[in-house]
Parts: sequence; C-alpha cells; structure tokens
Amino acid sequence: MTHEELLIQLEELAERLNIRIRTESPKKEDPSAFGGFCRVNDQYRVILHSRASFGRKIEILTDAVRHFDLDDIYMRPALREYLKKGMDSTESEPPQSRPRGR
Repeated sequence: MTHEELLIQLEELAERLNIRIRTESPKKEDPSAFGGFCRVNDQYRVILHSRASFGRKIEILTDAVRHFDLDDIYMRPALREYLKKGMDSTESEPPQSRPRGR
C-alpha cells in the first residue's frame, strides 16, 4: 500500500467515525507544524495544511482515529495492521497488501 492509498483509507475511516476533515492554507504557518485533531461543539474535526506532506497528513489522521474504539469498524486488513502496529513514525513504509491464498 502506498502512502497515497493509506491516506485515502484513513480519510474514509475518519468519515465513517464522523470526523470532519478540513483542509486549510494558512499563509504564515509551517506545513509540518500545522494541523491536528480537535473537538468543536460536539463535532470531531481534523485540520490539515493543504501543503503538508503525505506523511504529516497520515500522522495527523492516524492520531485522530486512534482516539476511537476500532474493534467493530470494518477496514481493510492492511489499514488495521498499520493502526495496530502502533507506528510512531510515518517515515517507514505502510504495510504491503498481501494476496489472499486459496
């Protein structure tokens, strides 16, 4: 799974968890330092810098979804593996999809 695929899957998971994702373009903020998970008026939100790297966006979304009980939420096996590994850094490669054997 590529970083782009991982980001898309995390975004889809966040939507299923009712986390609103908002992308902003602040002119004076460093993309690597801007963004995060918060709660506003009983609505969970993730704010991402539009120019942040895939790794930074993945890091923010991973932090957000880990606040929720994910045991009964369907997700692709590679995404579940990624979240269970407790990766502290998104610098390493996401798990590779494995073909199913018969």
